[in-house]
Amino acid sequence: MDLRKIKKLIELVETSSITELEVKSGDEAIRIVRPLVGNIATHSEAHGAWVQPAGTVTEQATAFSVDNVVRAPMAGTFYKAAEPGAEPFVKVGQRVEVGDVVCVIESMKMMNEITAQIPGTVATINVANGEAVASEQVLFRLS
Repeated sequence: MDLRKIKKLIELVETSSITELEVKSGDEAIRIVRPLVGNIATHSEAHGAWVQPAGTVTEQATAFSVDNVVRAPMAGTFYKAAEPGAEPFVKVGQRVEVGDVVCVIESMKMMNEITAQIPGTVATINVANGEAVASEQVLFRLS
């Protein structure tokens, strides 16, 4: 696969709300994955290796542990439950542990489960069900 095409694909992922892109051409394939915050990694099946640009930092752990919030990793629509009429994933006063699903964000017609990155008790829910959210917007405050 042409290096220029790979660079264009990385730029596409960086400038959009896409978190994962996979392209196959013949026997070559490339998969570009953007973890929750600004960190781009690519996987080339032809070479069987992950490639991560130098100088990238996973900001998620720092952001979550410093101010005890759960932020939207992408722009989309916030949902407090898995489906209409279902119990919400979390309520104010509820204890959450690392990895617990706290909400769903629909982005580009895909439902993305958002999980707690630190343990804590839900102090506030800052968005309403069905509300549009921006990337990095504070969804919950934990105490």
